[in-house]
Amino acid sequence: MTDRRQPPRRFRVLVCLDSVATYVNTFFEERVQNLFALADLLEEAFSAAKLDYAIIGGLATYMYVEEREPDAGRLTRDIDIVVRRRDLPAIASAVERYGLEYRHVAGVDMLLQKGQPARRAVHMVFSGEKVMAQYPEGTPDMLPPRILQGVRLVPAEILIQMKLSSFRLKDQMHLKDLDEAGVITEPIVKNLSPIHRSRLDQVRAAR
Repeated sequence: MTDRRQPPRRFRVLVCLDSVATYVNTFFEERVQNLFALADLLEEAFSAAKLDYAIIGGLATYMYVEEREPDAGRLTRDIDIVVRRRDLPAIASAVERYGLEYRHVAGVDMLLQKGQPARRAVHMVFSGEKVMAQYPEGTPDMLPPRILQGVRLVPAEILIQMKLSSFRLKDQMHLKDLDEAGVITEPIVKNLSPIHRSRLDQVRAAR
């Protein structure tokens, strides 16, 4: 006669947890793949038009941290890039053939994939300008990017300066991750402005 008894509860819990972990890992991998697919699309569009840009924000932070400490990065949901304002008409034209559309919504310049919500857009900021009036410093001028896994990243020192200027809660968490991964080196710290160095000290004191 077939034994129809249920497996021990501990075994059932372990199976359930394993299923959840598999689901979470699959979901995470899909988000990573989608982000990098969008990053590849950007690279194709900007390269074809010979336009400069660099990825900033959460994705740049994620990649710099992952390079030093794999699996320690915090995944972001969108992509932020820095461009020159004078290139905006050329950018809007260049991305159309790649399924992206330029929009200016609520004061934000973005590139939106058809059928995707604004929160999944590519958000643009402009070199040499303040993102918001209250920021202590503007976005630094365009510099040669760091190429990492085929992705054009803003140099680490510029990323750190931008994070210290915006200094929202998520920026402070990103700075903590960058610091713990060893991305914020002493030469970078020495070149910070007084207000940026004060903010970095604040982040470090909260660890």
